[in-house]
Amino acid sequence: MKILKISLLLWLAGAACSAGAKLNVVATTADFGALAQVVGGDFVNVTVLAKPTEDPHFVDAKPSYILKLNRADVLIEGGAELESGWLPPLLDGSRNTKLAAGQPGRVAVSEGLALLEVPAELDRSKGDLHAMGNPHFMTDPENARHAAKRMAEGFAAVDPAHKTAFEQNLQAWLKRLDEKESVWQKKIAPFAGIRIAAFHNSWPYFARRFGLKMDLFLEPKPGIPPSPAQLANVLETMKREHIKVIVIEPYQNRHMAETVARQTGARIVDFAQYPGGVQGTAGDYLALLDKLVTSLVAALAAP
Repeated sequence: MKILKISLLLWLAGAACSAGAKLNVVATTADFGALAQVVGGDFVNVTVLAKPTEDPHFVDAKPSYILKLNRADVLIEGGAELESGWLPPLLDGSRNTKLAAGQPGRVAVSEGLALLEVPAELDRSKGDLHAMGNPHFMTDPENARHAAKRMAEGFAAVDPAHKTAFEQNLQAWLKRLDEKESVWQKKIAPFAGIRIAAFHNSWPYFARRFGLKMDLFLEPKPGIPPSPAQLANVLETMKREHIKVIVIEPYQNRHMAETVARQTGARIVDFAQYPGGVQGTAGDYLALLDKLVTSLVAALAAP
């Protein structure tokens, strides 16, 4: 088995960093990776595991990821069960005690956040529920602010010599975020309260932040493929309420969304949770939010 072979090689390879070397940072998804690079600046090397076009719950956990984790000084993950289907066995194989739960090098960004949609009970008949709440929290720029602060704290704990640099990088980015968020709010304000359809329930944080309703889904339940009955309900609702937009992510069934759009006259807007998931946003969280807001506003404003 490839994973076992790599695990054995790790004992020979070692992962110790010489004094003064950059921190090796592994981020599970591209949004965390983008922020880690901004906050860490010249003092980090950042590796992202999941592709920006992958479903974060079902990442292709390649054996090579074990080596990346073994060499890491810091792991940045979402937590809240975002990566629970693929990350634990990779961590076990990496044998990296720096990344053990509770260690400074293990940064779970969801810690300290009040997550939405925490289920009162775990009933699997209702689809893929998450016990801690909806884990797609980075679509709200205020949660990205929290994430960047957590990263600065984590980097400083592992590399205290560069704490001032991490804090300066953080504050510079937060200032840019403040400026951008003001622009985004002004752009979307004319459409406050408008209802938008989506394939999956990835956007409650985005909707809350920008005053939208994104509660109509092609999926009948989270993680359950759309049925003919569900699509008929969606079509009827969209026609009745004149819903003009369907947002879809790269790994979702675009053909199905296009079918619904044709029958309702709605526009499809390409959305992504991760920098690089839509064109022109690779490696830049602010560029991603710019793209989402601009594309959505253009579709809502179209006749």
